[in-house]
Amino acid sequence: MVPSLTSITSRLRLKQLRLLIALEDRGSLHKAAQHISISQSGATKALHEVESLFGMPLFERQPKGLVANAMGRCVIRHARLIHNDVEHLREDINGLLLGHCGRLSVGAVVDAMPRLTEALPGLLQAHPRLSLDVQEQHHATLLDWLEEGRLDVVICGSGGLKNPQAFECVELSAEPLTVVAHPAHRLAGAARLHLAELHEERWIAWSKGLPLRQALDRAFLDAELPTPRYALEASSAFATALLLQQDPGLLAVIPAHMARFFEDGGQLIRLPVVLPVSTEPSVLLTRVGARRSLSASWLINRLSQDGPAPALASNQ
Repeated sequence: MVPSLTSITSRLRLKQLRLLIALEDRGSLHKAAQHISISQSGATKALHEVESLFGMPLFERQPKGLVANAMGRCVIRHARLIHNDVEHLREDINGLLLGHCGRLSVGAVVDAMPRLTEALPGLLQAHPRLSLDVQEQHHATLLDWLEEGRLDVVICGSGGLKNPQAFECVELSAEPLTVVAHPAHRLAGAARLHLAELHEERWIAWSKGLPLRQALDRAFLDAELPTPRYALEASSAFATALLLQQDPGLLAVIPAHMARFFEDGGQLIRLPVVLPVSTEPSVLLTRVGARRSLSASWLINRLSQDGPAPALASNQ
């Protein structure tokens, strides 16, 4: 029988929650006890107290160590949320003492980062005392961190939501994709180009399985062209930009916001070629039941009103 809320709140301790988190992360009582600075006998006693409270074991002993069972994973997920809420409490208090006004943690996948960063100056202007943390990570990591309470807002692709009921979702518009090159590329001065003219060029492609790679492949297939032989593959926008800087003979495809960022800085140019594909639609996610701060609401409203970056005039 599940214990009452009164029983849980009167018997559960923050140190016990820290132990459960450390056990999942480290896989042994000895390492977990070391991590939270208690004795191994103290860790054994704390684990026994938690399992007695819930009336069931939370871990199974396997060859690789202690592994949380289904009930244990459920308790640990909430333990992480509680621990992160306490951490946010400390940071909010510290922010008030230092004259700040709240804290916001935002995460985005790499191709959404230019779109996010364009909105941040306005956010900081509207909330000048805000303490802002921005994280760039892979899709799965962002979702885990959002569910654990380590992030307040996440921008990522719309696919692969394994636990959609845990999130509140705002759909964002898809972005056109743009072909970019070094300003010294031989096609830099062209007034208009067709995809067939670029088939034999040397390309940097996004790594296999990534949505931008699939979109580029689809663009050639839709044009009834075989996919080109990709000279290089990369999974990082920064690495792609550096490779284009080092070799003026290469081409790449990136989202329009990202292209505009590099073009404004003079590092790359956009070639005047129509690509009849776009990024997968992005979504802006928050955790169900989480209190939405004024700064989070401002950012969500700003991004949900933001349309795709303008295409090149010669693409029309």
